[in-house]
Amino acid sequence: MSSLLDVANLKVHFPVKRGMLRAPREWVKAVDGVSFSIAEGETLGLVGESGCGKTTLGRAIVRLVEPTAGSISLEGADISRINGASLRAQRRKLQMIFQDPYGSLNPRMTVEDIVGEALDIHDLAENNSARQKRIGELLKAVGLDPTYSQRYPHEFSGGQRQRIGIARALAVEPKLIVCDEPVSALDVSVQAQIINLLQDLQQQRGIAYLFIAHDLAVVEHISRRVMVMYLGKVVELAEAKELIRAPKHPYTQALISAVPVVDPDSKRQRIVLPGDVPSPIHPPAGCPFHPRCPIAEERCRVEVPVLREISSGHLAACHLAN
Repeated sequence: MSSLLDVANLKVHFPVKRGMLRAPREWVKAVDGVSFSIAEGETLGLVGESGCGKTTLGRAIVRLVEPTAGSISLEGADISRINGASLRAQRRKLQMIFQDPYGSLNPRMTVEDIVGEALDIHDLAENNSARQKRIGELLKAVGLDPTYSQRYPHEFSGGQRQRIGIARALAVEPKLIVCDEPVSALDVSVQAQIINLLQDLQQQRGIAYLFIAHDLAVVEHISRRVMVMYLGKVVELAEAKELIRAPKHPYTQALISAVPVVDPDSKRQRIVLPGDVPSPIHPPAGCPFHPRCPIAEERCRVEVPVLREISSGHLAACHLAN
């Protein structure tokens, strides 16, 4: 598969303003040197604790927040510094599905206006008749009745609202959709329906996903590869089944140990990490995970580990991984 998205050494630092002149003296390092790629039609899962930088990374890719450094290449073109008409043209290829189906839809707009807005911005409908036909097709594609187009968001359930958000993302026929925890606010039964819908749409349209989530079971189900973040950095990247079966990084091992097991005879040992996630304003020296790591050595406290290949296609940022 050819590469669709290439992210190289991406950083997103937010200024912390202090003092009378409100000059930034410190920076929140939300994303701190992340590199990865996504192939055409692939799903890359992204997991990590709250505050690790997952959502900021997703928003930076679609340029909803500005990168501080690094590059974002879509089909070989660097989109990290473009603006105006050039960015608008590239945004046809990049879309986002947001976590909160209640807050991501304008309550004053009908479904027709919400889904049709992208068609208007990118001039994708020749006339009003073509616009309405296209909106009806999009609603049908996500499992909604086209007659719902004149309703408002408050008339729908959470799962239906998320389907409207998916229809909005599909309107411009994107090549990559960033899914920012699209099922975390939904009931478990509805989660399964939305996951199945996303997989069906991927098979039909060849869309690639960056799928951000907390639930490792969901990520393993939908993803070909999984990337783990901690304190703004990627600590492990591997094929989904390989990562769940044989995690190399101590942080990934702790995450997987916390996943509930259906089998009552399972002997999985729970790994409880001490302390809290350090501040992204003052991250620890050396390995960012070393203050909580059960196997940390002196080297871990002073030397930053690089993301290296431990086995074929399995990368981990740990001095002690093998």
